[in-house]
Amino acid sequence: MAWQCGVRGSEAKVGAGILVKIAEIVGARPQFVKAGVVSRALRRQSDVEDILIHTGQHYDANMSQVFFHELDIPCPDYNLGIGSGSHGKQTAHMLESLEELLVRLKPDWAIVFGDTNSTLAGALAASKLHIPVAHVEAGLRSFNRKMPEEINRVLVDHVSDRLFVPTETGFRNLVAEGIPEEQVQVVGDVMFDAALHYSAKAEACSHALERLELDSKNYVLATVHRAENTDDPNRLFAIWTGLQELSKDIQVVVPLHPRTRKVLKERIGNPHGYEGLTVCEPVGYLDMVMLEKHARMIVTDSGGVQKEAFFHKVPCVTLREETEWVELVQLGWNTLVSPVSSKSIVNGCREVLAAKPGRMGSPFGDGTSAEKVVRSLAGQYATSR
Repeated sequence: MAWQCGVRGSEAKVGAGILVKIAEIVGARPQFVKAGVVSRALRRQSDVEDILIHTGQHYDANMSQVFFHELDIPCPDYNLGIGSGSHGKQTAHMLESLEELLVRLKPDWAIVFGDTNSTLAGALAASKLHIPVAHVEAGLRSFNRKMPEEINRVLVDHVSDRLFVPTETGFRNLVAEGIPEEQVQVVGDVMFDAALHYSAKAEACSHALERLELDSKNYVLATVHRAENTDDPNRLFAIWTGLQELSKDIQVVVPLHPRTRKVLKERIGNPHGYEGLTVCEPVGYLDMVMLEKHARMIVTDSGGVQKEAFFHKVPCVTLREETEWVELVQLGWNTLVSPVSSKSIVNGCREVLAAKPGRMGSPFGDGTSAEKVVRSLAGQYATSR
């Protein structure tokens, strides 16, 4: 395995009154955003040493490096460089490398985020070494076991020792599955923390609108990457042709995920090219915030983008049959549209474009979720001492 140490501001704290050592395990784009706010809260604790481990699941510069730079996240202490692969192969390589590293580091807590293969590998490696696991963004359920993310969520929640849930719905899901209430804490959503913290920076630093020649509130932002859509040629073709049809009504911008670009080319031959669409490479976090804030509507299959649309009060169409974020549907900000045909997609999008905004609500906390996570872990450890 390839360990590559980065430069970190926390190094000066090592050995200087440290009471708790926390290893954060990340690997994919959404986790960098979540770890950004948690790392910032950890670095404010003089008696906490935080160690950032990057599995390398997302390794493209546009999917990884730019996030560390823009979010002011210190370079990872360790980059395992795992890369892509099938679910089994990728997770196995992560498990092997993480186990060896965690044995060496002996952290008091391992924090994992979300529902990726990096999340699962980190939780399994730590739990088998009897290192307590804290799961940030626990309790989410789509109740669709065909989704690899759903399998990851369930398994990680059931090996975790402390479960930080973003909403009351997540709390109820975990209790219904038999997880003791005392292990579950409703803290709000760390991505809401990030949205509040980085919104002004995005307005000041991002030039995405100018670069893509976009007018505020006069375009639709679309993202597609989930396996259930990209691995099904019929669904992907329906989504792609639906977006092209929608572009006759309003400009449609698509930051194209590498996975989606590859599948478009290989599986359906990308028969119509990018005609009618404004297609660009994946963008960094600040550019994404700007594109989200100024869109008239967002079309996505991403769980994180659904929430970010709500944070910025932008209507969202989710190209799935179900969502983990049921609160957004209940408030009227998110509409589920099954991507079974281009017609259903276009009709669903047009209805949302013509509809009134959703109702106001605050299901994701007050923007201090990361502080609550850190206080809980550091405080519990000190008490157990």
